[in-house]
Amino acid sequence: MTDLHALTGHAVDFKASWHGFWTGQIGVWILTNGLRIVMLVLGAMLAARLINWTAGWISRRIDAGFRESDALVRSERTKHRQAVASVISWCSIALLCVLVFMKLTDILSIPVSSLVAPAAVLGAALGFGAQRIVQDLLAGFFIITEKQYGFGDLVQLSVQGSNVDALGTVEDVTLRITRLRTADGEMSTVPNGQIVKSLNLSKDWARAVVDVPVPTSVDLNTVNDVLRQVCDEAVDDPQLKDLLLDKPQLMGVESIHIDNVNVRLVARTLPGRQFEVGRRLRVLIVAKLAGAGIATAGEPPTGGAIVHPATEVGAESAQGPEVSS
Repeated sequence: MTDLHALTGHAVDFKASWHGFWTGQIGVWILTNGLRIVMLVLGAMLAARLINWTAGWISRRIDAGFRESDALVRSERTKHRQAVASVISWCSIALLCVLVFMKLTDILSIPVSSLVAPAAVLGAALGFGAQRIVQDLLAGFFIITEKQYGFGDLVQLSVQGSNVDALGTVEDVTLRITRLRTADGEMSTVPNGQIVKSLNLSKDWARAVVDVPVPTSVDLNTVNDVLRQVCDEAVDDPQLKDLLLDKPQLMGVESIHIDNVNVRLVARTLPGRQFEVGRRLRVLIVAKLAGAGIATAGEPPTGGAIVHPATEVGAESAQGPEVSS
């Protein structure tokens, strides 16, 4: 009986203390301000996830629209839209963080004026770092508004303080950084404020350049006639007609060596397809020259490119100014 009374007394005491805790100052603060803070943080996290999901959905829709279309490469408008979607999502999350911080100061009854002095001291202490961040944000703003490059572009960036340029396909552009995927599959992150010069290698069009070495003993007029036939037939070739922007042009003798001369052929192509066009042209050239009884010189024909390669997965991993077959 005594034990029962003791247990009952303990239960009553616990109930009273529990009720006293939630009706006390700490309990009331938890039920009011604490709950509001938790709900605000959770709501902000959900909103940030929604923003990221929306930006990803827009990018996927744009990418799906390109894949479902008949276009062989992404248009400049499509690339710019995907870059803008990434920047808008980044800015939206940054603005959301600022709003949440301001709301927290209001819930905690922290006067904003009291933060001025600490903010001034913190700003002075972080002045150099903040200056770099502002520089990155301004540079990123002009990169997007001036359409210097967008999502999927192959770019070469000259970085301040580095002797090696960053070369790769743009996978993400924000106001602060640019992420590039290199030909080796590595991810390179470049602060926008450190970019001295940007070279867009996938802008509008590309040019395939094919140099055909022939012996000096061969009649160059005959060689030129054969190469003109290749140019005429290339526009109707099933593998080339959709990749060429106009008929290939015969430029003539490009260089003279002791045993051979190089005759150059150029063709304007869709961005990123100049290497494919160059390979096909070399096949046609070799077949035509062989049919005409003309042998090429000891070294094989070479193809270079004034590179403006586009965006589709790599557009030829090397993307160098010269390639050899």
